[in-house]
Amino acid sequence: MKTALVTGAARGIGLATTKLFLAEGWRVAMVDRDGDELAKAAEGLSNVKAICRDVSVGQDVGAIIAEVTEWAGQLDALVNNAGVADFGPIDETDFARWRTVMDTNLDGVFRMSQAAAPLLKRAKGAVVNIASISGLRASTLRVAYGTSKAAVIHMTKQQAAEWGEFGVRVNCVCPGPVRTKLAMAVHSQDIIDAYHDAIPLGRYGTEDELGNVITFLCSDKASYVTGQVIAVDGGFESTGIGLPSLRS
Repeated sequence: MKTALVTGAARGIGLATTKLFLAEGWRVAMVDRDGDELAKAAEGLSNVKAICRDVSVGQDVGAIIAEVTEWAGQLDALVNNAGVADFGPIDETDFARWRTVMDTNLDGVFRMSQAAAPLLKRAKGAVVNIASISGLRASTLRVAYGTSKAAVIHMTKQQAAEWGEFGVRVNCVCPGPVRTKLAMAVHSQDIIDAYHDAIPLGRYGTEDELGNVITFLCSDKASYVTGQVIAVDGGFESTGIGLPSLRS
């Protein structure tokens, strides 16, 4: 049985991805720093190990890999999904706020990947780093978030270039607007309408649609895919600003 490690697994894309792995016969180490939500998410699921740790803390990262090694003895796929979504104007983003975002979104991905590398090399496994459409193009209020995700995109290419000789594949998924509970709670109707106008498919994505791409990239079906950045965004990145009046 193959083993995946998914960070940020207590909700949203991470939890959807976990369930899709389980449906395909994998076992999954679910990592999240929110212990209460993680326990709720893991309840009733078979072949999972819930690990309450924080990927921005170096000591926790080492403990995560140790627990997975003891539990499964192997690691076939790492999904670096944990992230901090902090938005605000550049002038209000002080260094402490900047570091809070980078600690998880960038440093956490680096630390987890480095710590997992020996196991992944042994298994000739796969890494999927979760970036964002905000890492592919700039928009307002995202100086820290967008920069962290752009860095993850480039890190993915570096990892693919260096770990390919060990048979480890590394790819990056960039979600566009996704219909998560959090997004629906904070997006006003005006924001929702604007996204629908700008996205060629005319809607938000679903957590499962992201998870399907992530699990594909971790599977043997993607055995010759590495170093790629895939925007799962309904065409949002490719078209730029929508012009609904031209479509009507």
